[in-house]
Amino acid sequence: MSISLTTPAAPAAAARRTPVVARPVGVLADIGNVLVRELQPVLRQPASVLFAMVQPLVFLGLFAPLLPDTGDGSALQWFVPGIVAMTALMSASFTGANLSEEIVSGSFERLLVSPVRRSSLMIGKALREMVPLVLQTIIIVAVATPFGFDLHVGGILVGMALLVPFSVGLGALSLALAVAAKEQAWVFWTVQQTVIFPLLLLAGVLLPLDGAPGWLRTASDVNPLTHIVEAERALFAGSFPGETVLYGAIASLVVGVLGLWVGVRRMNRAS
Repeated sequence: MSISLTTPAAPAAAARRTPVVARPVGVLADIGNVLVRELQPVLRQPASVLFAMVQPLVFLGLFAPLLPDTGDGSALQWFVPGIVAMTALMSASFTGANLSEEIVSGSFERLLVSPVRRSSLMIGKALREMVPLVLQTIIIVAVATPFGFDLHVGGILVGMALLVPFSVGLGALSLALAVAAKEQAWVFWTVQQTVIFPLLLLAGVLLPLDGAPGWLRTASDVNPLTHIVEAERALFAGSFPGETVLYGAIASLVVGVLGLWVGVRRMNRAS
């Protein structure tokens, strides 16, 4: 008597496993993934955007009643574009604060060893500033319009588009500063505060610089934010002076390109 042992045949599906082919992820896909990751806290807590609006609205409420009568319309027509530019400046300059927290917590190190390109990591984080810029501009204009601000939708849309390269470039510079400061957050805050407020005051956002001394006007002329603010005021008023808008666009693009170049180089050297 013989006993034969037979092994049951493996299922056909298990015997014919098709290997999954990994699709190469491009730069744009990496940037999109990083951007979505950065926007998740904003989408989950939209109140954070409203909280960030407290300072601009306080400036709007306290300074607007002190503005002199222009004679050809509300003084808000001059003041509101400056507040929008100030909001873009402040918001973008704080971008590195979030990265400083990631560096301290150690999550930034995990991002550096991930398959995401470092250049995409920097650009995706910097592009995050577009969403707060749009939301904050809408809120500021909506608050100012009932009090005499003349609404020109086309000019406002062009003005917002003009601010995008500036915000992205400044955000990249803020991120580069956070990477350079590493775990020493006080270095980031010291440099950020030292640079931001002179840029803000020299741009004539809160006060006109018409009667300023010559050296102060010269310093204002080399400030890229000055030309951006002048272009914003023209666009928000519904006019499109070619030279003013061109200078503003060039200044915004220069900040954008320079900021991304410095930011990507700094990110590639991060460890």
